[in-house]
Amino acid sequence: MMTAAETAASLANEPNPKNRFDKRELAGAFGDLGTLIPFVIGYITVVKMDPLGVLFSFGMMLIIGGLYYKTPMPIQPMKAIGSAAITQTAVITPGMVMGSGLFTGLLWLTLSLTGALDFIAKIISKPVVRGITLGLGLSFILQGIKMMRSDFLVAIISLVFTFLLLNNKRIPAMFVLIILGIAAALIKDPGLFAELSGIHLDLRLPQLLPIHMTWSDFLMGTLILAIPQAPLTLGNAVVAVTAENNRLFPNHPVTEKKVALSQGLMNIVSPLLGGIPMCHGAGGMAGHVRFGARTGGSTIILGVILLATGLCFSNSVILIFKLFPLSILGVILFFAGLEMAITARDINEKNDFYILLVTAGFAVWNMGAGFLAGLIMQELFKRRIFKLH
Repeated sequence: MMTAAETAASLANEPNPKNRFDKRELAGAFGDLGTLIPFVIGYITVVKMDPLGVLFSFGMMLIIGGLYYKTPMPIQPMKAIGSAAITQTAVITPGMVMGSGLFTGLLWLTLSLTGALDFIAKIISKPVVRGITLGLGLSFILQGIKMMRSDFLVAIISLVFTFLLLNNKRIPAMFVLIILGIAAALIKDPGLFAELSGIHLDLRLPQLLPIHMTWSDFLMGTLILAIPQAPLTLGNAVVAVTAENNRLFPNHPVTEKKVALSQGLMNIVSPLLGGIPMCHGAGGMAGHVRFGARTGGSTIILGVILLATGLCFSNSVILIFKLFPLSILGVILFFAGLEMAITARDINEKNDFYILLVTAGFAVWNMGAGFLAGLIMQELFKRRIFKLH
């Protein structure tokens, strides 16, 4: 039985591959909900971002990304910015979130267009890249288990079904997970039936510059939110996702410059529509692929769903998301983590494996620290300052 990566590679090597819109792409479209939904809920409920701006910008970027890359290139919330924005409620404003997004966009546009990113990419070895993906995978697994603890019985049942159906071509595992999640949500909270009846069509159109931003917002958003995010973005959303895309889809290769450029452009546009800072991410790609995605059709499908939800049901978003229990999102995140972590299996040489483990160990704690630790170990071995016996 082929793994998700082997199946993806076989499809990627077909002549003139095109975006697909079958049931496997539909199932794979939901493979990154474990990171998407919690951050979106946090931005809407805590930071008071308008659901229309958040969902519309996400949907638009996912559609454009699918059409452009033709692989399951994910669009995710930036995790360091999102975590700081949601936890520092007394400090962070929507204007600061907009400022952080604009600075982030300018930063990655500058790095890609000046060629600085090409220089950075050349000094990063394969063990460092694999260490970043291993560290990210382990952190996803740990976070997934933490989320599953909210309803362990539902999580265990979901895990069993997912393992049994993971490579089933007739019944995608994601469909069963969604059904289990909705059933669990309704059984655990019978009052949700009555609440769901309150969902109604509420057509709204997006606005340009819906968030007021001052120079102070831009400066504070840059210092508090955007700059701490930069190392994480470099490691995961530029270097690692490029390596993951090229490993899975060799007929659709990308470069760090190309990924950083698209990341810069979408972070210039998103804040202007009321959206949040976004990035590509290796974990998101692993999640999409693990649950069936093989082309950009999966992200286009998810983009259309988010776009339609934002335009037609923006006032009911939080209620709709109640149908996805935290335990089910944890299972999705857990399997995305497994898919990420397994990429480290192609490192065999002892020195390289040592670099990988050091990178991964620090990356579980902090992605930027892992990236730096891996580069230091890489140089110590290269200059023969450190040797293994």
